[in-house]
Amino acid sequence: MDLRAPSIHLILTVALLFVAVALRIADPEAVARLRLSVFDSYLALAPRPLPEALPVRIVDIDEASLKRVGQWPWPRTHIARIIDRLKEAGARTITLDLILAEPDRLSPEAFAKQFAEVPELAPLVGEASSLPSNDARLAAAIAAAPVVLGFAGSGGTEKPPPPRAHFVLAGDDPQGFVPSFSGAISDLAILSARAPGLGAVNWIPRRDQIIRRVPLLVSAAGTLYPSLPLETLRIALKETTVFVRSSGGSRLMSFGQRTGVETVSVGRTVMPTDPNGELWLRLSRHDARRYISAHRILDGSYDAEEIAGRDILIGTSAVGLLDLRATPLDAAVPGVEIHAQALEQMLSGDHLSRPALATGAELLFLVALGAVVAWMIYHIGAVAAAAVGALAIVAVFAGSWLAYTHAGFLFDPVYPALAILLLYLATSLNTYIETESDRNRVRSAFSHYVAPQLVEELARNHDKLKLGGEMREVSVLFADVRGFTKISEGMSAEELIRFLNRLFTPLSDVILAARGTIDKFMGDAVMAFWNAPLADPRHAHNACAAALGMLKELDKLNAAWAEEALRAGEEVARVRIGIGLNTGACCVGNVGSPQRFDYSILGDVVNTASRLEEATKTYGVPIIAGARTANAARGLAFLEIDAAMMRGKEHPQRIFALLGDEAVASSERFRRLADAHGALMAAMAAGDLAAAHAKLDACRQLGWPELGGLLDAYARRLDARS
Repeated sequence: MDLRAPSIHLILTVALLFVAVALRIADPEAVARLRLSVFDSYLALAPRPLPEALPVRIVDIDEASLKRVGQWPWPRTHIARIIDRLKEAGARTITLDLILAEPDRLSPEAFAKQFAEVPELAPLVGEASSLPSNDARLAAAIAAAPVVLGFAGSGGTEKPPPPRAHFVLAGDDPQGFVPSFSGAISDLAILSARAPGLGAVNWIPRRDQIIRRVPLLVSAAGTLYPSLPLETLRIALKETTVFVRSSGGSRLMSFGQRTGVETVSVGRTVMPTDPNGELWLRLSRHDARRYISAHRILDGSYDAEEIAGRDILIGTSAVGLLDLRATPLDAAVPGVEIHAQALEQMLSGDHLSRPALATGAELLFLVALGAVVAWMIYHIGAVAAAAVGALAIVAVFAGSWLAYTHAGFLFDPVYPALAILLLYLATSLNTYIETESDRNRVRSAFSHYVAPQLVEELARNHDKLKLGGEMREVSVLFADVRGFTKISEGMSAEELIRFLNRLFTPLSDVILAARGTIDKFMGDAVMAFWNAPLADPRHAHNACAAALGMLKELDKLNAAWAEEALRAGEEVARVRIGIGLNTGACCVGNVGSPQRFDYSILGDVVNTASRLEEATKTYGVPIIAGARTANAARGLAFLEIDAAMMRGKEHPQRIFALLGDEAVASSERFRRLADAHGALMAAMAAGDLAAAHAKLDACRQLGWPELGGLLDAYARRLDARS
């Protein structure tokens, strides 16, 4: 073989890999359309099963209804009557997939205005003027029922009514990702003001005008709103709040990038979304049983059992009303059915999702298999490589299909298959790919919750990372904000998230700087541990140092908040935290699934650390450590404060208050405190109440303000014994 051939082979491989990856990242229309056509085929082959009980029904303003009741628009009293009868029949929610933006031209006042100048009709005009408007009658029906109204985001300047839903946001502001509109077309104010629910009816058309996704969130006039089906779900579940998790709101790795919305939740119902906050539709087949003709509601010929306990959408399938849409399953389907199917999907939890790491996984698969094929061409021959390439293409499609049918994941099999064919002429980059893959895997697993220097060390020595679990002694820290409910009163959801981010950012920096691993944030609490994933002989000491450092950072934050409040002429409550520290053996490792896992710890040491954090409320000190932590971090300023019974424990546990570092521990002031406190504990243990009171007073006179709550707790204990 020509000695230059390997170099040419390598250059060609690199060039083809570069072109293949760049083309996929650019994602031109032809590539995207090919991918979507495969997803459409999957949906056609395996649509969402139709629920037997049909939890969502559609009251349809169809051709038969127009023929019997009259042309559209109908008097609003007809719609009011439909709402009243649906409520009487026990509908759980009633959603109008209609926008009634203009006053009813068939109202009595419209008649009076039109014929005011006709003398012969003066009596009728006078009587009509005294009657309530049709819109007022509809508004009354809406107010008396669990009704959801819609609005359409537009490019105008008119603002929609205020949202009814409250939002709690985790991570980046979703308004930077979701469809945005400067204005809206809304129902009449008299109607929208009375509705319990309000959602957007918009869908975002693609070039082929096929609806595959629906927005769950939109931004209109600078305000976040739920979509119509999401708002219906909220009203159905009797929830007030929609939780939105975006990039930066979990340990899903975004490497500082604003990658978009991840999930939207109502109560315990969680919907995965694409980065734009859109829900992939897993449609079921069109079924006429979903529909109840509107004229049947008006003439009373409906079956109440078809309505009771169900979510009812009111919309139209009449061709002349132009609310028909194309989906992967149907060339023309009423728009109201798309909303109904989206709601059905949310209720069933049978979702499709394009995982956040899907594109990266597809590219990695593409490069790895292409390199194997190229290596085989060079070392074994084109025939064997062709066979392996063909098997790889089959595997790509089979894997994509299985991911769709078993997990609802959408992975693109088309572009990797085409790229493997192109990379058939490339050479092996297998060693390089494996090395980079290992490093990226480690960085991806830890970069959001381990100190950067540890990430780099793991990347250089990834054999130190043990996948799965192993037993290891660790030190655990639990920190929780005291009186968080009172602090959060009066804060909006956005203000609360900003407050927590501002609080936890410096506290997290302290933990990471002390070589700690942040396990999770739990509302107003944080959990961290030491001695994993890398060994740390001083893990107990570093955990204690982090706890002390967190108190110092909190003092700085309180000073900054107080200064800001002073400038604003306001009052601000001082934020306090309680910290529990414990050391012991537990299981450490990756917990979860291949698609999503957390590096975490499990064991009794974790529960005890949580109990110690709770004990700070009882004993009035900011940091309480277990005996093993105090013994392992000798030299710090510890005071043994009690032998306490912990929840779930059969025997009392020795607990210690941490008051400072080595400098504090070696100070004469602390020595005097330790002697006085030891004498107090001895007197209390001996039951000598007089001596205990005297020693308690001696401790108070030493001037340790952080022990005020502890000494008060002792005083109450002594009083109880008197």
